[in-house]
Amino acid sequence: MIDRAAQAGSFGSAAATYERGRPGYPAEALDWLLPPGEPRVVDLGAGTGKLTRQIAARGLPVTAVDPSEGMLTELRRALPDVPAHVGTAEALPLPDRSADAVVCAQAWHWVDVARAVPEAARVLSPGGRIGLIWNLRDETSDWVRCLGELMHSPEEHRNIDVGPPFGPVEHRLFRWTHRLGPDQLLDLVASRSYVILLPAGERQALLDRVRDLTEAHPDLAGRDVFELPYVTECARAFLPG
Repeated sequence: MIDRAAQAGSFGSAAATYERGRPGYPAEALDWLLPPGEPRVVDLGAGTGKLTRQIAARGLPVTAVDPSEGMLTELRRALPDVPAHVGTAEALPLPDRSADAVVCAQAWHWVDVARAVPEAARVLSPGGRIGLIWNLRDETSDWVRCLGELMHSPEEHRNIDVGPPFGPVEHRLFRWTHRLGPDQLLDLVASRSYVILLPAGERQALLDRVRDLTEAHPDLAGRDVFELPYVTECARAFLPG
């Protein structure tokens, strides 16, 4: 049986690996998720700040929230001027109506939706929105499919559940590619929660197989940099105004 609590709590021990290996998000996806103007944004499950720094780079006021102090240490190193709080989706350490948008990247599947939804609604202003985003590997590419098989973790579209008091959920997909090298690919694999929790010998064996893939697959062999195709899956829902 999968211990989801252990998986969700595993990232802090691998924060530096997560920071090195995980990609950011396409600008078009943020254009779609974020409100126009200068909204106050909460990045929920901010981790090391992959999404936070893209929001901050737009000149928007953003507050980061994550349950892992280890992840926030990496975030604060990169973004010393961004408020960052230890907290969870189910108990946000923020005042009522203090945000115009709550965004959550790669993390909504870890939360207790029945408790997280009213918390998001509490901190949002009337007419505010919640935005969810995931980077999913595009396994129509042969080498990416082989990677998923090695990891015993094929990529799947997320079941997105929000519900009242938010309105209907809107969906959008964005296709793009991320340039990375063999070492960064290893960090990407090593930053997955179930890989973090593997016994050391099994984890190293998996990473060795991934290294072998980069040296043997015709799309990767002999290359210092290659492109990993992604489908970024987004969802948004609005509070009544």
